[in-house]
Amino acid sequence: MVNFYSILLGIVTFALISDSSESDWTESSPGIAMDYRIHIDAGKEDCYYQHVHSGSTIFTSVNVLKGGDGKAGLTIRNPQNLVVLPYDWKSNFDFEEVSQTGGYYAICIDNQFSKFSDKLINLYITTFRPDLWEKYTAELEQTEIHVANFTESLRWVDTRINMMLQQQAQSRAREARDFQLMIDNHNWIFLWSLGLCIALVVTSVTQVFVIRKLLSGTGAGSSNAKAGPRA
Repeated sequence: MVNFYSILLGIVTFALISDSSESDWTESSPGIAMDYRIHIDAGKEDCYYQHVHSGSTIFTSVNVLKGGDGKAGLTIRNPQNLVVLPYDWKSNFDFEEVSQTGGYYAICIDNQFSKFSDKLINLYITTFRPDLWEKYTAELEQTEIHVANFTESLRWVDTRINMMLQQQAQSRAREARDFQLMIDNHNWIFLWSLGLCIALVVTSVTQVFVIRKLLSGTGAGSSNAKAGPRA
């Protein structure tokens, strides 16, 4: 069974490569997955646009990795410019929708509530077109490759692959966020320890200086008292 699925996936991949040589690969591909690292300045907003075909599914995941309070604002609008994900200010976002008309989705991320802190954000976008899978299934059937429940099996495999990709994207985002937190903690501990060491050295030097000065003054006073006036 594994070899059979490998052969089928190889045929589909070959067909995708053949089609992509003649037209835009984004138009001929049944699925697209993109992972971005975004830097947003304090008080700024960036919008990103992803084209989705009619009947396709779009999934978006946004995770704040570093900066300030660890939160950002997100709003998503559909091709009709209607808000499909209302504005919210938090550290993690997940959005999924089946586009009925197709067009460009606007994914707007802002950092308006942070006046001094920049943000490092992980943006993951994936789209899936079931109509292309059906197209390739029909082509395979025309070449007399008949497999029972082929379409359903292929959809099941693709669904599981999309789920794995989403989980991997979320895991990478959490890992990157934890790594940034570890770096920040390391820097904070280093600077705090360095400050304590400097304070300790300054305090010790000050104490030695004050004690020596006091002892010097006491010794001089004792010498004068012993000498006293002479007749």
